[in-house]
Amino acid sequence: MINRIKFAVCDDEPQMVQEIEGLLADYLKEYLGISYSICPFDSGRSLLESGGGFDVIFLDVQMEPPDGMETARILRQRGDQSLLVFISVLKECVFDAFSVEAWDYLLKPLDSGQFRRTMDRVVRFLEQRTAKSLLIQRGTVCEVLPLSEIVYCEVQGRKIYLHKRDGTVTGYYERLEALERQIGGHFFKCHRSYLVNLDYVRGCQGGQVLLSQGEAIPVSRLREQDLMRALLRYMKEKDF
Repeated sequence: MINRIKFAVCDDEPQMVQEIEGLLADYLKEYLGISYSICPFDSGRSLLESGGGFDVIFLDVQMEPPDGMETARILRQRGDQSLLVFISVLKECVFDAFSVEAWDYLLKPLDSGQFRRTMDRVVRFLEQRTAKSLLIQRGTVCEVLPLSEIVYCEVQGRKIYLHKRDGTVTGYYERLEALERQIGGHFFKCHRSYLVNLDYVRGCQGGQVLLSQGEAIPVSRLREQDLMRALLRYMKEKDF
């Protein structure tokens, strides 16, 4: 589930900024578990100087240089992956939006129904993206790891060690039960100290789970049959 969404609204018309803020507030009232913030900007330059880190950016096309399209190009050149939603009175600029991987293109005056449909798609995408990654905290450092990169998780003492596909290992303080709730169905608890990503399981033999990298980790005797059933079910769900 999404915990927080960070929005930016960039438009040189204060009335339009207020309108978008109101539409966002009305829409997100339905999602009681999601907190959010809205940062207003009156120019592309002020947005570019803000430091970024937004999940969604509502961006006016017609502004003083840099205009919305140029601002978007600079953001993408920096590697910014925010969902860009353009706002404009100009229908013809919609084709330019493809070049900067825009999420949507809304025409002024804003239609509340179209705005809601855009936000439905935004929330679904962010939920899917959140479900496919793991946020871990080590001291003051936060790191987002794609679940697809984690081969297995091992608990030692009070720390969990995430063994990744590239051979590196990340350790942090967490309980295995809490991690199991976070990462969902394609990880299986094969041992009281191990969770394994079913994508990397290649078999089970002699009390060990055989992994695609050639490694092996223990599986409890009582969990061997459950592991194979979980693997078959997972393969069926993926239409292998």
